[in-house]
Amino acid sequence: MPMLKDPSQKYQPYTPLNIPDRQWPSKTLTKAPIWLSTDLRDGNQALANPMSIPQKTLFFKQLVACGVKEIEVAYPAASDTDFGFVRGLIEQKMVPDDVWLQVLTPARADLIKRTVDSVAGSKHAIIHMYNATSPLFRDVVFRNSKEETIALAVEHTKLIRQLTEECTAKHGTVFKYEYSPETFTQTELEFAVEVCEAVKKAWGKAGTGEDRIIFNLPATVEIATPNHYADQIEMFCRLITEREKIIVSLHPHNDRGTGTAATELGQLAGGDRVEGCLFGNGERTGNVDLVTLGLNLYSQGIAPNLDFSDLYSVIETVTQCNDLPVHPRHPYAGELVFTAFSGSHQDAIKKGFEQQKRRHALDAQADQPQYWSMPYLPVDPADLGCNYEAIIRVNSQSGKGGIAYIVRQALQLDLPRRMQVAFYQVIQGISDTTGKEMTTEDITTAFKKSYHYGHRHEGRLALHSFTIADTSRPSSPTGVSRSSSPSSPSHEIPRKFEGKVSVDGIIREIRGQGNGPLSALLDALKTYLDVHLEIREYSEHSFGEGTEVKAGSYVELVEPGTAKGVAGAWGVGADSDIAASGLRAVLSAVNSFLGDKSLPAFDTSSGFIPGKSGSTAVAVAIRQTMQLELPRRLLMEFTGDLSAEKDSVRFDVLAQMFKRKYHFDDDGQLSSGAKYTLVSFNLTNICPEGTTGQDSRRRFEGDIKVDGVVKHVVGEGNGPLSSLIGALEEQTKSTYTIKDYTQHSIGEGSSVKAASYVELITAGGKTAWGVGTDEDITGSGLRAVLSAASGL
Repeated sequence: MPMLKDPSQKYQPYTPLNIPDRQWPSKTLTKAPIWLSTDLRDGNQALANPMSIPQKTLFFKQLVACGVKEIEVAYPAASDTDFGFVRGLIEQKMVPDDVWLQVLTPARADLIKRTVDSVAGSKHAIIHMYNATSPLFRDVVFRNSKEETIALAVEHTKLIRQLTEECTAKHGTVFKYEYSPETFTQTELEFAVEVCEAVKKAWGKAGTGEDRIIFNLPATVEIATPNHYADQIEMFCRLITEREKIIVSLHPHNDRGTGTAATELGQLAGGDRVEGCLFGNGERTGNVDLVTLGLNLYSQGIAPNLDFSDLYSVIETVTQCNDLPVHPRHPYAGELVFTAFSGSHQDAIKKGFEQQKRRHALDAQADQPQYWSMPYLPVDPADLGCNYEAIIRVNSQSGKGGIAYIVRQALQLDLPRRMQVAFYQVIQGISDTTGKEMTTEDITTAFKKSYHYGHRHEGRLALHSFTIADTSRPSSPTGVSRSSSPSSPSHEIPRKFEGKVSVDGIIREIRGQGNGPLSALLDALKTYLDVHLEIREYSEHSFGEGTEVKAGSYVELVEPGTAKGVAGAWGVGADSDIAASGLRAVLSAVNSFLGDKSLPAFDTSSGFIPGKSGSTAVAVAIRQTMQLELPRRLLMEFTGDLSAEKDSVRFDVLAQMFKRKYHFDDDGQLSSGAKYTLVSFNLTNICPEGTTGQDSRRRFEGDIKVDGVVKHVVGEGNGPLSSLIGALEEQTKSTYTIKDYTQHSIGEGSSVKAASYVELITAGGKTAWGVGTDEDITGSGLRAVLSAASGL
């Protein structure tokens, strides 16, 4: 059936109240109301699968933790389960002294008695009775006249007074009474007041302060605009007598989607108390949301007397108990409410954070409040236990400002504007290709790969070590520059760069001169690698604090003669030393410029020349042929052996000499010429009697070849290597001690291996180095021990 063209033939509008002098529109909220959570009663009855006792108990504890002081826990006469839950809270002493338990009952004598029994022995309890008062329910559902409706409410109010007084005398429970003219908003206003006056008289104990009677005025079904509910509340407050003895309670539902507005306007109109549920659970479209109401007050500088400092834990509890999700766009609580995808929004938020940081610093100096004032963020997410990571998220609609914000938050790098444009194009390309949102991890990974930032993302060129010398003063010591701005005009002093740079995996020594460290490096790259680039833009900043402070540097490089409108290659570097930071940024930009362009090959045909070549040439040869990064003392030992040669040694011959000396085979195993080789092994932990696990030792048991003969050996020690040494000592009757041990990884991914280096020393002072590799790091160390032992 389609929608009607003229819905007035089917639906009637609400009848507005004529209040020429209404007061609520000129009022503002200045304090929090009394809050009542009805999650465990009104919310629970709306669930397809009502909560179990453990779930209700968990929910109750969460409400207490949030600071709710009045909690409607059940309709105890409805089932033994609800009755038992209420009794359990009381008997297990789970109810804090300042929390009131509220229980609901209809106007029926047998149900009222069981309801009062359910809270006997509690410190504070509210008995909440209701009966429907609107014409629709009077005429259709119950077929009661107005007089019969009033008589029903009065009779059972008197019964509640009698039973609660008896319970107080017997158990000491302090009671309050709440009455609801159900379907209040659809009831004639004068009749609603008449019923409540009769109930107040029947109760006979309404006083001031804690003795006030509670009249709950529910929008059982939301049937009008929020201002109409406010009008009804204001008129009720005007017409009811002894207003000072009454707590006017609001209980809006959300059928029209305006429950929050109706509640706030109802408070302006005189409401003292609000009943609702966390995140708006409830029948049909739900009860009003206490979280939204509380945080609306909070965002206006009004203490809500509710604690949502860890809002995510509240969400977790509620979703777990209700088995209902919180919508991603739900006010304050949705996962997207503090998130901006739009480029213009992201730029505004980024600028807002930057300006607010400066403003707060000035406010702190002046001892003034540091007010929150941010575009698109009415409340600070940090106040709710959220971080700023998800504030800006990136898709194809995002702008450079948002992307730069994420980089700054995640990596502490404040990109120059032109670099923001360059990286924005990278992200847009990825986002357009995938068509999906890019996470912070996606963006930071793309940044690191694009600019070769960080050890795991080094490009074809990587800085290993360097010195910067001031060539204007020949007598000045050579050292690392720590200038505050490596390329600024104030530092245009002739400088000499000498350093080791990894070029396509090979360490190369390069030298250059320039007016500063960066131009000296560029001169070296021009000389040795035929890379002709110059600096177009350079900037830097510091990040981190104390001993962790670092410099972040940004460089744009262009080829000589490049027009201003043509983009260059950007690079970024970070280091605790500002000169190193700038040098890394230059190499980052050079990597971006190079791509897969070929570079001049490193000439190794002459090999190692005794008396001329040094340890660097040896390190290059070993690394290029076997991927080994030798420890310095091992490198110097082998270099010394080579220096004793009469003629030059080709690098391929040099590698073979290394393998023979240290019994190292091409596959990483010990060569057949080694005295000791590993066949198999097993390591176990042993804990001697009377010792703790912290005193445990390792036991080596395995087969090793000794001069080609397999022998089964056993040894103990504090670790894998020392336990193998113990086994060797049993075989050789000699004593070995580890003098030096180091290791590193070789390769990447599934082909990665461990390389280990061990120097052993005997009791007589004789030393020998050993080398071993293995897919297992322990195995590589054991092979290195046997390699060293073979050399003794």
